[in-house]
Amino acid sequence: MVMVMEYSLLTIISSQRRYQLTCFNAFWLLFLFTVLSTICVSSSTTPPSYPDHCDSIVPGSTPTDPDYTTLPHLLRIPNGRYTGGDKILVNTSSDQFYFDYAKYLSFRTTRKVYKTKASGVYKIEAYLTFSQSYYHDYRSGRGPLKFLLNGFWSESSGKLCMLGSASWHSREGNSLKLDAVLQLNFAKNATIFTSLVNGTLESLSSSHDSNYFDPVSILAFPSMSYYNYTLVSKELDSGFPDGIDIPHNHSLGLQPESICSTHSRQLPQFPPFKLEYASECNSSHNCTPFGKDIGYLPTFMSFSEIQCSQHLQKLRYLIDFSNRSYGLYNQPFNSNTTLVAEGSWDGKKNRLCIVACRILNSSDSLGNARVGDCSTRLSLRYPAVWSIKQRGIVGQIWSNRTANDSVYFHRISFGGFSHHMLGVPGLGYDYTEMDRVKKLCPVKKPFENKGLRYPIADSYDMRFRMSVKDSKGRSSWGSADPISVGDQFYEHGNVIFGSSSMADESSAFEAEANYIRPSNISYNIMFYPFAGEIHDPSTDGEVEISGEGIYDEQTGHLCMVGCKKLGSYIQESTNDHMDCEILLKFQFPPLNSKKGDVIKGSIESTRKHSDPLFFEHLNFSATAYYTSEARRSIWRMDLEIIMVLISNTLACVFVGLQIFYVKKRPNVLPFTSLVMLVILTLGYMIPLLLNFEALFFKIHNGQNMFLRTGVWLEVDEVTVRIITMVAFLLQFRLLPLAWSARLGDGNQKGLWVAEMKSLFATLAFYISGALMVLFVNWMKNKNGNTTVSSHVAVYQQHNLWGDLRSYGGLVIDGFLFPQILLNIFQMSRENALSRSFYIGTTFVRLLPHAYDLYRTHFVPQQFDGSYIYANPTADFYSTAWDVIIPCGGMFFAVIISLQQRFGGRCILPRRFRESEMYEKIPVVSNW
Repeated sequence: MVMVMEYSLLTIISSQRRYQLTCFNAFWLLFLFTVLSTICVSSSTTPPSYPDHCDSIVPGSTPTDPDYTTLPHLLRIPNGRYTGGDKILVNTSSDQFYFDYAKYLSFRTTRKVYKTKASGVYKIEAYLTFSQSYYHDYRSGRGPLKFLLNGFWSESSGKLCMLGSASWHSREGNSLKLDAVLQLNFAKNATIFTSLVNGTLESLSSSHDSNYFDPVSILAFPSMSYYNYTLVSKELDSGFPDGIDIPHNHSLGLQPESICSTHSRQLPQFPPFKLEYASECNSSHNCTPFGKDIGYLPTFMSFSEIQCSQHLQKLRYLIDFSNRSYGLYNQPFNSNTTLVAEGSWDGKKNRLCIVACRILNSSDSLGNARVGDCSTRLSLRYPAVWSIKQRGIVGQIWSNRTANDSVYFHRISFGGFSHHMLGVPGLGYDYTEMDRVKKLCPVKKPFENKGLRYPIADSYDMRFRMSVKDSKGRSSWGSADPISVGDQFYEHGNVIFGSSSMADESSAFEAEANYIRPSNISYNIMFYPFAGEIHDPSTDGEVEISGEGIYDEQTGHLCMVGCKKLGSYIQESTNDHMDCEILLKFQFPPLNSKKGDVIKGSIESTRKHSDPLFFEHLNFSATAYYTSEARRSIWRMDLEIIMVLISNTLACVFVGLQIFYVKKRPNVLPFTSLVMLVILTLGYMIPLLLNFEALFFKIHNGQNMFLRTGVWLEVDEVTVRIITMVAFLLQFRLLPLAWSARLGDGNQKGLWVAEMKSLFATLAFYISGALMVLFVNWMKNKNGNTTVSSHVAVYQQHNLWGDLRSYGGLVIDGFLFPQILLNIFQMSRENALSRSFYIGTTFVRLLPHAYDLYRTHFVPQQFDGSYIYANPTADFYSTAWDVIIPCGGMFFAVIISLQQRFGGRCILPRRFRESEMYEKIPVVSNW
């Protein structure tokens, strides 16, 4: 027996030892597997080797001394272009948020720049950042793509090779690690041929890997302090041919110290110059600098400045050609329609001379692009005297090749209007059409205007944005900007609303006294083709009219004759460049009008109906945003901020008084309507939720950008929301107090039955009202309504959400209605609400309607988007509602007072009150 026990014990011990050995072996196997896996993973994630990918381009070397001065500024691309990278970057076929915005990149070195043991070789660290339109980056949530790169640059060859990576997310949301190699050509001693920086960014992952992306081609023309202006200097030395019809002594001369500032302002990307081709041009062949490669005749041209050398009086440009004017400055980069150019100011002949070259070999990849074919010449002049037919900048484009050459093209004229030129010294205006103006626009005799005042000629009020309608009912939008008033140019072309243009009232009256007679005035008017109109053959793109005439400040009437440039097709058939048989009439509303008035006018042709240049009568209108009315609106907004602060503070006080009231009389809490408390709580909570970000983030409304009190207004908006939150917390405190008291009341069942009855009756009433609002909204949308804004005539759909919000405000105005119903169903005489609460809260809810009555009759309504107090989208506001709602609110307050004094059913007929009287009789005991 003992031997058996010993054997069993030994068996158990040996089994345990075998189990321990097995566990020990398993542990070591697991440890070895983990180590091997780590080694494999680490070997697979080893960063790519520079010698494997870049030594053949720029051999690496050992870094020595840092270089913090020249090189970081030398190797810098602030605004390059790129194509490709479709898998990780936006492309037109796969990304629904893509708009035709240019794709930009930037390249900048960090402070980690070192010389190396190899002469002229530098080790650098840099960031390569890809970005597109802000709209796309915001909507996609991915932002710009940024690579951190390290590598070497050779000063002698200009070659740059770098390796690096970037963290990114796929469109499906998966994390990506993008390893890449960057190769760029970055020459140090640059000319127009070598200043082009191009290259590629290629993925180091296999094409089947999720981290792989298509090659990205890069092209840039960075600003270079070491740039040599070779081509334009040679052309000036040999005599630059003059292609402009204006004599040089009639052109503006510029001072050497103002060359860069003047040209930077005068040759902006937008608005672009309009091109005028020779009559024999009807295709792109022999008519553009690009020959037949692009297949169409560009209509517009814009300049993008690369750099300007003040001491040399020379500049560098990218010149873009397009067939549309709007969005020209943010189109996707098209190297086939872009010229790179050198310019120089010729002080002897008062002209800007430009030599331009094409970008070649860029069809397949921008990395292979080069600059060549520098046969294009441009000449620009600034006329010293403007007129109705000649305004802004004029110039020509031509080829220095012979007509037999394949790249030769016919001369192209161009011109463009620029507000920036109005500040150039020596500029003047010549009214050449005033005899016609006097015949077509006879000055009316002054009449008694009963104290009405109209805008003065030289004021911000004279410029406006308008909607235009033709005889077929089609709409478009445009602008009207004054050019000159009398012998002075219009000074408010670039005034920001709320700054120096908003002088005090006294100065406005003094200025008005100086303009008691009609003034000569000139305008630039522009509007786009009408909706549904593909192309107007009389124009190339938008319609631009130059006008000059007479403005009468005593009547607000403006009458002008106008000229518009004709399109290439019409010029060929009529042998004329402009149509000057146009009559324009404006009528400005009075400054001191109490209503939001509209500027009205017309554009009509004085030609016969049979004339090919005749066009149908056009009407236009625009909302008059006057500076004097803006001051009143600012004063009104300040008043409304004060009203909001007072109202919300009073609301806090009245709710606080109700809390103290129920603390002293806890027995009245069960008789308070929970539905009423929920309505009041939601009335404070919903506005807080809709505007919660304003408490913590800097929110800019359109009015803050437009009015001079924007910062102060923003601070006040946050203050208002903080006080509203306090009112919400106090109101919310009442709700659990009433709820817990209802649960602890002895007559719990009867109170809940009365509450449910009042809830059902309230919901039935509110739902009926909401259905009525939906029906009225449907009827309004069925009939439709056309309103005129400052930008465009818009078919204004009545907003359903806005109507429902207004109905919600009406529900809160009648917050006492559920309490009245509860008192009826409970047959209660308890003073559930303190007088200060229901009378004070009623006063707070009705005060906006009293203010709206005042605002309607005494405050201008132009800036209807800047309401802070009594906002029409938050309640029903009109003269009728401003009377009905206060009467209803006061009526409810009177009912509550009677119920709390004479019983819940005291307002009902006597036969309905008898049951209440019977139930109040005390029960007598039998013994």
